[in-house]
Amino acid sequence: MAEKAIALHQQGQLDQAEALYLRILDLDPGLFGPRYYLGLMRLQQGRAPEACLYLDEALGIFPNDLGALMHFGMALRASGRPEEALAVFDRALVLQPKMVEGFYNRGVALGDLQRFEMAVESYDRALLIQPEMIAAHLNRAVALAALNRMDDAIAGYDRLLAMQPGNVFVLTHRGLAHRTMGRLDAALADYDRALALNPTHAEAHYNRGVVMLDLQRAADALAAFDKTGDAYQANAEMFNNRGVALWNLKRPAEALECYERALALEPQFAEAWGNRGLALRDLMRYEEALASFNQVLLLEPNNAVALNSRGNVLRDMNNFEAAIESYSLAIERRPEYAEALINRGYTWWTLKKYEAGTADVERGLQLDPDHPFGRGELLHIRMFCADWHDFDQRRAELESLVRAGKRAVQPFIFQALAETPEDARACSRIWAETKFSPVPNSHDPAARRDKGKIRIGYLSGEFRQQATAILMAGLYERHDREKFEIIAVDGGTSDDTPMRARLEKAFDRWINITKLSDQDAARAVRDAEIDILVNLNGYFGEARMGVFAHRAAPVQVNYLGFPATLAAPYIDYIIADKIVIPEDEQRFYDEQVVYLPDCYQANDDRGRPMAQKPSRAEVGLPEKGFVFCNFNTAYKLTPSTFDGWVRILSQVENSVLWILDSTESFAGNLRREAEKRGVAGERLIFAPELPTDQHLARLQLADLFLDGLPYNAHTTGSDALWAGVPLVTCIGPTFPGRVAASLLHATGLPELITKDGAEFEALAIKLAHDAAALKPLRDRLARNKSGCALFDTDRYRKHIEAAYRTMWERWLAGEKPKGFTVEPVI
Repeated sequence: MAEKAIALHQQGQLDQAEALYLRILDLDPGLFGPRYYLGLMRLQQGRAPEACLYLDEALGIFPNDLGALMHFGMALRASGRPEEALAVFDRALVLQPKMVEGFYNRGVALGDLQRFEMAVESYDRALLIQPEMIAAHLNRAVALAALNRMDDAIAGYDRLLAMQPGNVFVLTHRGLAHRTMGRLDAALADYDRALALNPTHAEAHYNRGVVMLDLQRAADALAAFDKTGDAYQANAEMFNNRGVALWNLKRPAEALECYERALALEPQFAEAWGNRGLALRDLMRYEEALASFNQVLLLEPNNAVALNSRGNVLRDMNNFEAAIESYSLAIERRPEYAEALINRGYTWWTLKKYEAGTADVERGLQLDPDHPFGRGELLHIRMFCADWHDFDQRRAELESLVRAGKRAVQPFIFQALAETPEDARACSRIWAETKFSPVPNSHDPAARRDKGKIRIGYLSGEFRQQATAILMAGLYERHDREKFEIIAVDGGTSDDTPMRARLEKAFDRWINITKLSDQDAARAVRDAEIDILVNLNGYFGEARMGVFAHRAAPVQVNYLGFPATLAAPYIDYIIADKIVIPEDEQRFYDEQVVYLPDCYQANDDRGRPMAQKPSRAEVGLPEKGFVFCNFNTAYKLTPSTFDGWVRILSQVENSVLWILDSTESFAGNLRREAEKRGVAGERLIFAPELPTDQHLARLQLADLFLDGLPYNAHTTGSDALWAGVPLVTCIGPTFPGRVAASLLHATGLPELITKDGAEFEALAIKLAHDAAALKPLRDRLARNKSGCALFDTDRYRKHIEAAYRTMWERWLAGEKPKGFTVEPVI
């Protein structure tokens, strides 16, 4: 009967074999064999705890049976009892000191106990007895890798592969060791070789995906994770890494789904909670993101990365003090944490604590000189403070880094520094590629034909008392409602001003996307069937380029807010004129250039009321003397521009320069700079910010507006001309440096445009000395104000509507975007 039971067991007929073993034991309970074989059977079936019971009973009968001891040890290991298993294997080795299986299994148990040094010794003993034992070589190499002895581990894997060149498991593990040592190409080669041998090997696909993440090849990583199949469907780490790949591909909604699956499998997975927070932040679900980072901190209270990320969300929520606290805790836990230092520095700046912020950012950049866009931010805030030490060196450094394709400065900052349109485009391309990935989304011309009015969507974060709204309000109101429907796509917040109330009345429809993710905002635009979506921010202010990246509308246009190329493949056109973008410079713009007659800049000829004109004394000006002015924001002022202004002051006795004030240190620094150049600091008069009507009223007290380079006066320039103040400009090499020339042409004052610094200074000095030359200019400006192209909103409206019609007709015809020139209205 026993022989028959064993035969059935060997044939795999386990149920029948078990029945016979149990029957034998019923007949003779003291037998060793049936208990031993029932233990083996349970081990085969994966029922290790039951195997332990039978084998323990068998050893009670024959305590020194080596087979029973070895299988009992294996059953104990499989039951999660490695310490007891080790004792059993040691007991077997006492009985048989040269038993290779004993040393091998002892090493496995020691590995379970993470006693890797002892495990290596045990495998070495096994290999002395049986040098070609593959399993011992493999586990020895794995133990060496666990000890971080990667060179030794790789040598072990190499020996194995010499014996078994096609061992996919060994190739996969050698790849892990190469990755740990930072040898990503070698790791990738191992995984590729493994997959050539076994194209469905899930572990090789998974680890190949991890290396692709290391190499910042997110699309390849995603493809690898998606080939792991059913083997990884219960693996939280895989879903977390797949989410990272999607997040790096700028697909946060899909990334979030992966993190949720990871957390469903492993609710205490701190890294997945943190990554979930990053995805939620990108989706602008800030409260949920904050909760996610708080969950990380419950699991890992000292997690500096989570504290830094939590600070970022609090900053997004405008809770700047709490953000500072979170960054400070991150830095407390990791004093050399460059990113947290830089983020805290940016937040101090927001709170106008410039010295503290600058100290943080400088320290962060010492720790991480290549922190993305940090160098540009530091120079930017220094420009706000007129802190110009090493300015030329720092600007040259940024130019060099941009030309090398480095993430050194964001485009909004670089517009005030760039001296060629080619550099400006390079900077925008770096930013666009870093921040936004195009999302394929088609629109069907057939579904849009014959639907009546063209729907124009203006997307802005500044539908409030701000420069863009001041320029555009009249256009919104005057659009031809017989042919166009005008929709506001609002990415900002209301300031409850009369301007906001006016804007809300000016549009046919209002879509608020402030709290929507880019994907949801793009869906809202598509649902509204907006035909042409106009980007009034670009990379300025409350920018929402991600909405455009989702191809929210069939035609997408860069206009007004950002005077340079956005360098994004999903922006079709840029609206310009032939002064701001000369025809031979179109190659530096990734959009197709649409030329308007006159000036590209819209202006409102009805909505710029002025308060009562103040006296000089009321605004801090001297009663006598010539008043030069410039009301550009402080970061647009460069040392070379200031050099020219000071030379003009030095040549015009009793003159002053009236400037918009900035940070606490701005006035003091600028006065010191003037004195270095030989002009008394008191000749600089600093004006506070005022409501627009009061600012326009005080502007009338100025005699001449001095422009700057490389960033001209834009809205401030048209403000000056509206207030009747002549403006002298020097035409620059880039779009931002040509705007004032465009304004002056459209106002009928082209003689105020100069070609270089010497001519600029000479003309300003001449006009200051010669009242007879200046007065006719002021008189002509006063006469032209009511009839010139710059302040003829309805003329401008006809031109831009003609541009929109052409863009739309070409899209309906299936044509690709192509630049064109709008003919002037008669």
